[in-house]
Amino acid sequence: MTDHAAETPTPDLDAYAAAAAPLLGLTLDPAWTGAVVANLQVLHAAAALVGGFPLPDTAEAAPVYTA
Repeated sequence: MTDHAAETPTPDLDAYAAAAAPLLGLTLDPAWTGAVVANLQVLHAAAALVGGFPLPDTAEAAPVYTA
């Protein structure tokens, strides 16, 4: 199994927040930049966990999710 997290460089989340906000029509108050970047760090870590979970080639998406 390949460790994709080790292959993926850490993104510059400060630059991402600054670039994404205007594209989304948002004005990012500099006082909130730290909190926004902290949230992006948590989301990046969660995405790495999901993306790094090994699935067999035979895995298929569930047509209906039931709890």
